Amino acid sequence: MEKNQKRMDKAGAVKFIAQQCKELGEKLNGKKVLCAMSGGVDSAVVATLLHKASPGSLTAIFVDTGMMRKGEPEEVMRAFKIKRGMNLICVNAQDRFLDALKGVNDPEKKRKIIGEMFIRVLEEEAKKLGKVHFLAQGTIYPDVIESGVGANLVKTHHNVGGLPDRIDFDGLIEPLRTLYKDEVRKVGTELGLPDNLVNRQPFPGPGLGVRVLGEVTREKLEVLRDADAIFREEVVSAKLDIWQCFAVITGCKSTGIKNGKRIYGDTIILRGVNTMDAMVADFSRIPYEVLAKASTRITTEVASVCRVAYDITGKPPGTIEWE
Repeated sequence: MEKNQKRMDKAGAVKFIAQQCKELGEKLNGKKVLCAMSGGVDSAVVATLLHKASPGSLTAIFVDTGMMRKGEPEEVMRAFKIKRGMNLICVNAQDRFLDALKGVNDPEKKRKIIGEMFIRVLEEEAKKLGKVHFLAQGTIYPDVIESGVGANLVKTHHNVGGLPDRIDFDGLIEPLRTLYKDEVRKVGTELGLPDNLVNRQPFPGPGLGVRVLGEVTREKLEVLRDADAIFREEVVSAKLDIWQCFAVITGCKSTGIKNGKRIYGDTIILRGVNTMDAMVADFSRIPYEVLAKASTRITTEVASVCRVAYDITGKPPGTIEWE
């Protein structure tokens, strides 16, 4: 698949919406579609497109995998179900996902397990609704490129190469598959989505599962959630313009001193990147004073953490996410 490098402008976004609504309306024509909703901009735009094209066809499902950011499930339900009146169902599948990931250390295996579990949960929810013909996803062009096979594989995105061979739907609907992230945001703006949703930082489909290095456990997730929330709070407080920032828990222990006593505690990596399209990225030059405040708060407020470092790797050679 080749992507035209000319970027979408406002007129292009309006044209794209009109074309997609026409095609989606004809394809659905009274048939039911289930939209996998993460709360991120990609799935929000897909759900809004579907609602605009065929309002009575859409049911959006938010799957709480147990690997969401701090307060994420509540925030998603409030933003889309309560404030926007979307037909949105929240499914608590935390135990299923975390049980399936027990003892799994390999990043690709984790992504594939998460991808298959997503589909199985969505299939079960679809059966409760009667016949559901299509599954809609917020797949975008970088997902497709990075999920190439063989020598072209960078990493498997759960919504592309992470999909199981068999899915219990008549087909997939992926209206954003040819768009870069900045183009998705333009479409979202033209659809009337508020700025806080359109410009929300990207969040990987596998969630914090790819920010916990090695085996994913409840204990690691709780530490990571708290550290990540603190870092993002400090970035917002400093009014920094950063495309994406987050924390990673490495699984590497190190010696430290807390409350006058030796501790062999967790190591947290902070990551901030700026990019246009997520295909290449540069690390953010976050001021030292902001990093220092985030580090002090994390090591003070998160009991098990005694060391914090900042990732200064671009993409390439690194990817934005650590796994």
